[in-house]
Amino acid sequence: MNMRRLHEAIRIWRRFCRHKFAVAGLAVIGLLMCCAVFAPLIAPQNPYAIGSEFGAAPSKAHLLGTDPIGRDVLSRLVYGSRVSICVGIGTVAIATLFGILLGLESGYFGGFIDMIIMRIADVFMSFPTMILLMVISSIVGPGLDRVILIMGILGWPGVARLVRSNVLSIKQLDYTKSAVALGFKTQRILFLHILPNAMGPILVNATFGIARTILVESSLSFLGMGVNPPTATWGNMLTDAQSLTTLTARPWLWVPPGVMILLSVLAFNFVGDGMRDALDPKSENR
Repeated sequence: MNMRRLHEAIRIWRRFCRHKFAVAGLAVIGLLMCCAVFAPLIAPQNPYAIGSEFGAAPSKAHLLGTDPIGRDVLSRLVYGSRVSICVGIGTVAIATLFGILLGLESGYFGGFIDMIIMRIADVFMSFPTMILLMVISSIVGPGLDRVILIMGILGWPGVARLVRSNVLSIKQLDYTKSAVALGFKTQRILFLHILPNAMGPILVNATFGIARTILVESSLSFLGMGVNPPTATWGNMLTDAQSLTTLTARPWLWVPPGVMILLSVLAFNFVGDGMRDALDPKSENR
C-alpha cells in the first residue's frame, strides 16, 4: 500500500512539473517563504528605523530608496512578506478547517443538518465580502490577528460547499457503503475513508484562497483597515503612494510593493493550476 502511494505521489509530481508556470510559481513561493522566515537576516536595515533621508531615491545605501519618513523600502518590502504569508496561510487554514468540518457533516448526514448548514452558508455568501470585512474591521479595529480571524471565519462557506459536493459523490461509492455495512464508526468513515479522497479539490481551493487573501489583506491595509501601521505590509506601503506627485516622481514607493503583490498572487494561482492538473488522472494522457 505504501509503495503504491509512493508511485502515485511520483506520478502526481511529474504531472505537476509539466506545468512550467506552476514550477516557476513554486520557486517564487519558496523565495517568499525564505524572506518571511529569514527576514531579520535578509533585510539590510531595520524596517522601522527612521533615517535622515526622507523620500530619497534608490542609492547604494538604500537600494530601493526610502519612504517619506526615512525608512528603508527594501527592508520593509522583505518584512512585508511575513504579513502576507501569515495572513494567507492563517486565513485559509481557519476557513478550510471550518469548511471541512461543516461540509463533511452536511454532505454525509444530509436532511435537516444539510439544510441548516447550507442556509447559514448562503447567508454568509449573500453579503459583499469586502464591504463586510471593512465594517467588521472598523468595529473591532485593525490588527494582524483580527484580520486573520475575521477573514478565516468569513471564508468557510465556499470550502464547505466544495467539501459537501465531494462527500455527496464519495458516499455513494462501494468502499464507503462497505465501511458502513461493516459497522465502522461515523468518525472513521468521515476522516479515514471520505476526507482523504476529497483532499485534492480542497488543496487546490486552498492555494487559490491564499492568493485571494493576499489581495484582500493588501486592499484592507491600503484603506487603513487591515494591519496597523507602522507594521510593514505591502498594503501599508502602497498607502504612501496615493498622491499624484508620488505616483509620478517617486515610483520606488509603489512599484516594489505592487510588483510583490502581483508576483505572489500569480505564483499561488499558477501553483493552484498545476495542482489541479496534476491531481486529475485524465491529464496523464494530455
